[in-house]
Amino acid sequence: MIYCTISASLIYLKEFGNVAMNYSPNTVQVDLSALVHNLNQVKRLVGSMTKIMGIVKSDAYGHGALHVSEVLEKKGVHSLGVAHVHEALNLRKGGIRAPIVVLCGTTTGDETRAAVENGLMPVLFDRQQAEILNAEALRANRIARVFLKLDTGMGRLGIFIAELQGFLEKLRALRGLLLEGLFSHLSSADEPENDFTSSQIENFDRAIEIGRAMEFSLPLNNLANSAALIKYRQSHYDMVRPGIMLYGGLPSPELSASVSLRPVMHFKGKVIQVRDLPGSSPVSYGRTYYTKGRQRIAVVSAGYGDGLPRSLSNTGKVLIRGKRVPIVGTVCMNMVMADVSELEDVGPGEEVVFLGTQGREVITGDEVAAWSGTISYEIFCSLGQRNTREYL
Repeated sequence: MIYCTISASLIYLKEFGNVAMNYSPNTVQVDLSALVHNLNQVKRLVGSMTKIMGIVKSDAYGHGALHVSEVLEKKGVHSLGVAHVHEALNLRKGGIRAPIVVLCGTTTGDETRAAVENGLMPVLFDRQQAEILNAEALRANRIARVFLKLDTGMGRLGIFIAELQGFLEKLRALRGLLLEGLFSHLSSADEPENDFTSSQIENFDRAIEIGRAMEFSLPLNNLANSAALIKYRQSHYDMVRPGIMLYGGLPSPELSASVSLRPVMHFKGKVIQVRDLPGSSPVSYGRTYYTKGRQRIAVVSAGYGDGLPRSLSNTGKVLIRGKRVPIVGTVCMNMVMADVSELEDVGPGEEVVFLGTQGREVITGDEVAAWSGTISYEIFCSLGQRNTREYL
């Protein structure tokens, strides 16, 4: 395998002779072959006629937006989705030429100017925003390609369907804009089958009918996130927007049988010290754990300051020597304790896996999220943005 190392934040190096020392014993590994595998699962589900917008916002969920985007672009996704203009500009500076959709639109004059100059595709959600973007496109003698965001039930950005006809009449008069398609977001597609998701899909169908009756071609209508992509084939339309499933996370546990995903992110640390503690010894802050007889406790090199949720205290597990061992006591800022009583001769420097594979065992982002009462999206973002990343 080929490794490329990049820092998710500033890494402090100190020279000792000819040796550069990285002071962090913790590393996030990003397996780009797993990313390709997961993208191929998306392609299998949607078929060759449906385009794919790979979602790479928030630094590709902590996986590194540029590296991930390079792979997705090479593997033929139609476009990439980011939250804000500055994310898109970083991709352009890195050499990404694929269409980039700005999901939160443009909110300032500088952002609008940069979007037009760099051929970005903002999502529109109010008339004033459309007018400002149109004026900038005309000034630059360009056509800005845009999407129109509908609120079909999410209660977030967008316009109501009752406003659609009037908004489209306004867009028709704005000669600097080209409407590529309608855009909306499902609020509950990851939940068991429900009428609310079906009603959102029906609302989106009605919006498309209105737009095409007004002779807008709308070639790139899109609604489906990862959950809908898997569960609601009728929501695929012209383009889908996979996010979490590209990175090996499931939108909900019930979908595990529907698609074969591989973890892209692996988070590893090291054993710092191993201690034999007598029975009834308190472990870590707050004495939330007492040893149950004589136990061997490994002090490990990562904590909540490195992105591990503090809520893993006394609930989570780590991998050491390919075995699951429990986290005991309260997770500290830069350390966590694990019970290695069942393992022989564990010593300082041994690899510890908090997320990912070791031997035949795997700890998934969905498991870590369940142990800590959150979602895998948050786990990936937290770990990926706080640690050194290696690309495999």
